[in-house]
Amino acid sequence: MSNQTFRAARTARNALGGALASLLFLAACDQTGERVDRAREIADASVRQISGETIVDHSVPDPLKSVPVEARAIAQPILSDLTGEETVRPAFAVLSFVAKPSDIPPAEAMAEIEDGDLYLEDEAVLESVMAEEMPAPAESGDAAATAPSSRSIRVFRPEGISPKIRLDPMAREKSMQQIEQATRALEKVAEEEPAPVARKTRSLAPRSLESVPMEKQVAARKIARRSVISRDAVVAQRDANAVMLDTLAKYKMNAEVTLSREGQMVVQVDGAGPTYFRPEDATNPDLAFLAIDMGQKCDSTADVDAITADPILATECIVQDLRESGQFEYVDKDFIFENQFVRRPKPDTPTTTPGVGTTPGTGTTPPPQTVTITPNDPLWDFQWNFKPNGTGTGKSLGGAGFQDFWSKQGTQGSREIVVAVVDTGLQMDHPDIAGSANIAPGWDMVSDPRMGNDGDGRDSDPNDPGDLCNPAVPGAADSFHGTHVAGTIGVAATNNGAGVAGGAWNVKIVPVRALGKCGGRLSDIIEAIRWAAGLVPAEGPDNSEVWNDNPADIINLSIGLFEYCPPSLQDAIDTVTERGAIVVAAAGNARIDTAYYAPGGCDNVISVAAGNALGEIASYSNFGANVSLLAPGGELSHDDDNDSRPDGILSTKKSTNCFDPVNGSGVAECFYSYEQGTSMAAPHVSAALALLKARDPDATPDEIRATLLSASDPRTELQCAGLCSAYPNTTPIPGSPDMCMRPCGGKMLNLANVPEPSSDGGGD
Repeated sequence: MSNQTFRAARTARNALGGALASLLFLAACDQTGERVDRAREIADASVRQISGETIVDHSVPDPLKSVPVEARAIAQPILSDLTGEETVRPAFAVLSFVAKPSDIPPAEAMAEIEDGDLYLEDEAVLESVMAEEMPAPAESGDAAATAPSSRSIRVFRPEGISPKIRLDPMAREKSMQQIEQATRALEKVAEEEPAPVARKTRSLAPRSLESVPMEKQVAARKIARRSVISRDAVVAQRDANAVMLDTLAKYKMNAEVTLSREGQMVVQVDGAGPTYFRPEDATNPDLAFLAIDMGQKCDSTADVDAITADPILATECIVQDLRESGQFEYVDKDFIFENQFVRRPKPDTPTTTPGVGTTPGTGTTPPPQTVTITPNDPLWDFQWNFKPNGTGTGKSLGGAGFQDFWSKQGTQGSREIVVAVVDTGLQMDHPDIAGSANIAPGWDMVSDPRMGNDGDGRDSDPNDPGDLCNPAVPGAADSFHGTHVAGTIGVAATNNGAGVAGGAWNVKIVPVRALGKCGGRLSDIIEAIRWAAGLVPAEGPDNSEVWNDNPADIINLSIGLFEYCPPSLQDAIDTVTERGAIVVAAAGNARIDTAYYAPGGCDNVISVAAGNALGEIASYSNFGANVSLLAPGGELSHDDDNDSRPDGILSTKKSTNCFDPVNGSGVAECFYSYEQGTSMAAPHVSAALALLKARDPDATPDEIRATLLSASDPRTELQCAGLCSAYPNTTPIPGSPDMCMRPCGGKMLNLANVPEPSSDGGGD
């Protein structure tokens, strides 16, 4: 060992001494030596990393050298955010709202499946849904014909499937006529659709699904998700529109109101602007409809003309008036959600800083086993996040145990299991995604062409054209966030000798594009969630209903808003979970309690914090009692596994200015990239749920969720620690006065702990 290496090792041992001493104190309190043993194990591993000792068997051929450079080149992280600075307040679309009238009963389904029995009022409904399976012929010259698209039913409703009302206070009589016309259109739909099944008093005897032919079983499961329009919702929307008209008249504004069959109303005032996205960034007139919430309040005594002249103030006043009317269950500003990538480290941030002195362990380590399934993707060795948890060859202290699961459970997933990714869409021309058997038809839910960046609004093409917000920000670029997230779940081919592996090798990914240029509207996101679950249709050409042919078992939301969970978002989440979908959400990257963040702080979600390669909570990650799990999210400023690469999460994403990991030479374009964030952590949990559902396809969502949580590792104080100076109002850890405990909640994802079918009778 050289003198330099010896000094580095000695420094590392000294740095680890404080953490080990604190663990000895804790162990004495608990009267157990387990934590001490675990701490020594981690300390030794960290010292070996710093001293340069290798645990790699060089006799094994390097797969990187045997594949073309385009299949192995990697991008370093890039800057991808709105302003180049951390967002401290949420953005919203001015004069745009999401509202729901009061006293609308929960949306009901056309059918219900319970304990393998089908409850259905009208057998003809099954035949109707089965008829949808006939593919619609692609029109010649259709730009979206090359992209996957859902099938549609032609329905002759000139008003469209989501009626839109033009409210003009200056032409009140005409506006009232439009309200009545839309009401009649919705009532007609309510008459045409079969009545929902009563959940408590069923008049028909149940039928076993086993007695139904397979093609009818598929149709039955679809209609068990679908929402129908109730007459109560129609009447409530009509009355609410009258109140809306009066409020708009007060502020001398016109608006368009879009009605939903689940009772929601999206209101957009004409001429929403001019304003600014940020005062210092008012250089792009295309963004004039966006603003930052600066906490401005409405003064009801102010001059109406002064309010009307200020779009931000007018937004606050209209929301306040509608809430105070008593006519609405909720009225939300149309907040703008961001992806949950973390910003690139500053240039002076070291990229090889070891994360020593802050990790006591990751709970119970699974017993040694022979790994029998290893993907042949050449970049696999850099994917510490999927490897067995522990130290030694082929393991990682931050690993989530996917490789153990693949090997012990005998499954890498099933294409019968559907994961919807509500995000920025997919790079459909990515060589590892184009033609992938793991991709299913999706939808573009971005309604505003100014944010869509593809020249139009909603359509059948979920391709990601890019989401760059402000080109004036140095280093800013399109994030292609959804492609990276979906790659971790498993949208690309795994074990194909190219690129990276996914968590679920066989899975059906439904891309639902809801984020575009500068983020995604709340109004688009809640519609995307409902469509992904198969509850409501999208609107296709000629007013056709376009249903999701693959209702999601799991919905991944790697998005975030620095705001308490908006009621409209909670409403959408509650509805889809009640129908059988599991919602996985990123906890957020603001280093605060995720209760202040959405959707990570919403109810009925699995909220996922981000861990690093040592199994610690990442420095940027949100935390708190709402967090369900810690999963690999990466830490680009660390190289704790000593592979000379940043400890980010490596996944699919087309990028430029890349490098060849074999010789370090520059490569103009590549298809794989390191990123970090709770956005990267959430898809690990979605992939894990998909694997568990594939393993036990008849298990209920509650059973799948319970299996995952019970199989995870408990976390110790130091795993959830951070510098007290960075996290005020947190509790110092005994023996480590500079380190403070962050309430992490939940456990650490470790699929190795899932019992094998042979040891538990095949169940959970």
